[in-house]
Amino acid sequence: MLAKAAGLAADEVVVDLEDGVAPADKAAARGRLGEAAAQGTLAVRINAVGTAWWRDDLDAVAARRPDVVVLPKAASAEDVRQVIELLPAGIGLEVQIESARGLVEVERIAAVGAPLEALVFGPGDFSASMGIPVLTIGSGTFDYALARISVAAHAHGLQAVDGPYADLRDLDGLRRAAQIALGHGFDGKWVVHPDQIEPVNEAFTPSAKELEQARRILAAGAGASLVDGEMVDDATKRMATAVLARAGVFKETTPGVESPLPTHERNA
Repeated sequence: MLAKAAGLAADEVVVDLEDGVAPADKAAARGRLGEAAAQGTLAVRINAVGTAWWRDDLDAVAARRPDVVVLPKAASAEDVRQVIELLPAGIGLEVQIESARGLVEVERIAAVGAPLEALVFGPGDFSASMGIPVLTIGSGTFDYALARISVAAHAHGLQAVDGPYADLRDLDGLRRAAQIALGHGFDGKWVVHPDQIEPVNEAFTPSAKELEQARRILAAGAGASLVDGEMVDDATKRMATAVLARAGVFKETTPGVESPLPTHERNA
């Protein structure tokens, strides 16, 4: 699986030491981090603060030096700070919000600062925390959680990343979940199988039609005007700029329109 992951066209590969590894296999999994690789960003998900394994995980991270560490089940800013104190310089941090307590603390978590780069929603553990009666990770209704995580992330210059959709047979459900996350301002979504990569990439990539419309909006005159029968103004131009930035083709063509490109370098 490590060898296959290294060749996948995903923006980020997350090697899991947490829920995907049985307790008896933690040490063996940790010892194989040297085999991990990715075309894009390489991340390692450690075990949660307070478990018997998280410090040893960070020791292994120091030896392997991936691009990013993912901290699961963050319940407070203090959890995040404990990891940062032991995190080697130059390694980014992504934090999963996976519980009612974590959601209540999300603004304080987002404010911790560098090397924090992204907030990641964890729908499975969040459902369990809330007592939501679903049995498939990613099913359920999460509008409030998604909105709050997205606002906290973007208020502090972080990326917001949605968690996985576990029903590998239901690509239409995956697409719907990705569109909902996109509608809340999320920058990407985790997948758990190679077949899910293309649908998620498609959902988070503006279409040629959307890019052309965005360019027409930016080319409109100053103040309020009509473009394709719709009123546009400076707010609309900022929306158009965000669409172009998501596609990686932003050029500042309009005075006073700021690029929303994140200050960090890695895409989720």
